[in-house]
Amino acid sequence: MKNIITLIFVLSATLISAQNTTSGVEDHMFKANLLLTPGLEYEVGVSKNATLDFRLGTGLAYVKSNNDEDYGIFLTFEGAYRYYYNFEKRVAKGKNISGNSGNYIALTTFFANGDPIIGDLELATDYLGQVGPVWGFQRTYNSGFNLGLELGVGYAFNDNDSFVTPIVGFRLGWAFGR
Repeated sequence: MKNIITLIFVLSATLISAQNTTSGVEDHMFKANLLLTPGLEYEVGVSKNATLDFRLGTGLAYVKSNNDEDYGIFLTFEGAYRYYYNFEKRVAKGKNISGNSGNYIALTTFFANGDPIIGDLELATDYLGQVGPVWGFQRTYNSGFNLGLELGVGYAFNDNDSFVTPIVGFRLGWAFGR
C-alpha cells in the first residue's frame, strides 16, 4: 500500500511539473524555517495557482506516559502539491499575493527516520510515513518573513502498523529568491 501511495505521488508530481508556469504563484522560492522546526524548503510554481513544495527539516515528538517523559527531534522529508485558491480575491481586496501569500488546499506527504538525532525517545519502528489532504495558508511579508500553517487528516504507516492521524504543521522563517 505504501509503495502505491508513493508511486502515485511521484507520477503526479512528474506530470504536473510538465505544465507551463504563468503569473500567479512564484516561479521558485527558497525558504529557511528557523523557529520551532528548523529546515530548508523549496517551492516551485507548476501552473498559475499550483506549486510543488519540498522540505528537508526536523520534527519534534514528545511522549508522556505514567511518570516517564521522552522527546525526540527527528530528520524529516516532506513533499506537497499545493493549489492556491484565493489569489483573485486577495488582489481584489488590495492584499499581497507575492511570495505565494494565500490560502491553499494540498496533498502532502511526510517521511521520518525512526531514530532521533537528538533526544531519548526510542520508537519501535525504522520509519514513519504519512500522506493526506490539508488546508493551509502562507503569508510572506516584504521583509521576507514567512509564516505558514497546515491542518488536515492523514493516513500514517510504519513497518509495524497503519493508522489515521491529524496533520498539523506550523512554520516561521524567511523566504529568499522570490
